[in-house]
Amino acid sequence: MPSIHSYVVRYDSGFAPNPFYGWCTLATCKPAIRKSAAIGDWIVGSGSADRTVNLGGHLVHAMRVTDTLTFDDYNADPRFEKKKPYRYGSRKQSCGDNIYFRETLDSPWQQRDSFHSRADGTLSAEHVDRDTGVNRVLVSDHYVYFGGEGPVIPNDLVDESGRSLAKHGIGQSRFDDANLVDRLDDWVKSLGGMGLQGMPHEWLTLRGRP
Repeated sequence: MPSIHSYVVRYDSGFAPNPFYGWCTLATCKPAIRKSAAIGDWIVGSGSADRTVNLGGHLVHAMRVTDTLTFDDYNADPRFEKKKPYRYGSRKQSCGDNIYFRETLDSPWQQRDSFHSRADGTLSAEHVDRDTGVNRVLVSDHYVYFGGEGPVIPNDLVDESGRSLAKHGIGQSRFDDANLVDRLDDWVKSLGGMGLQGMPHEWLTLRGRP
């Protein structure tokens, strides 16, 4: 039975998740979700209630996991070549999440200049350890991403014990409720379109468009 994994997208920059080029990918952060989510599970990201964001209870993205890859496979897969970051390119290029690679399986991880690098572009050991501690990338071609322009998650999307699908606060929630999975699927379909439907919140606070 599919499960739902719900969490708050504290920093909605287009990096984690990365919803571009026809795929929504979760390749960094959220190691517990990346470790446990199975193909067919849903990942639901809610907006932050922080006063600088004020999107608590809004949908940032919902992705049904359709594939999982190791970092080595993600790096080598031509489908995700465009997700390798180019920090001096467009906003979309700069937030690429295909950032980890190594020469051999016994070699240390290397990190492309990215949102998880140090300010000078060099490797951040802290992020490398946290991200690669779970060598697993979640991939979806069945997703909707609204970023900072998402709808409010309905109050009636609760499980059999009354827990809300909309996550608030740190950590993550897991739902193993078949009825809630079906209702989430129906609600996502009712939103009128799949794929990229809005821009990341952090982009919307900047002038211009991507």
